[in-house]
Amino acid sequence: MFCTKIGNEYKYDLSAEKFRIAFDFLKRKDLASLPVGWIELGNGVRASVQHYQSLDECEAFFETHDKYFDVQYVVEGQELCGVCSRSGLTVKTPYSVSDDITFYENPDVYGNVLLSAGDFILLTPEDAHRPRITASEKRNIKKIVIKVPV
Repeated sequence: MFCTKIGNEYKYDLSAEKFRIAFDFLKRKDLASLPVGWIELGNGVRASVQHYQSLDECEAFFETHDKYFDVQYVVEGQELCGVCSRSGLTVKTPYSVSDDITFYENPDVYGNVLLSAGDFILLTPEDAHRPRITASEKRNIKKIVIKVPV
């Protein structure tokens, strides 16, 4: 899924080598057995292997990143990822340069994307997102978030 404002359709080259590195990694057959932690993939691309329990909506906030795209891929489990444009959101926690993240107060209106095992979402710097949300029941999730430099 790539959803953005008209005018941004050519802003990013999704066929660039850095995206090929990310998606080739996600085609590996051993993703479920990878240990939690960071894996350097090359060209500034890195993968974060995560394992956690999904959260109630009130436990999570929207976030954005300035220096990286997020490719969030669910290996096991199911979760919702809230999505909306970052423009007009109220900052909760100002931008952290070291973590490349800004947190926002949750908006009144936003959409959710249901991510099940094998699904991914590609989030640009313009996209505010709130991952890890419980869909129907709390679940253990194994996910890989690939950070692709802008």
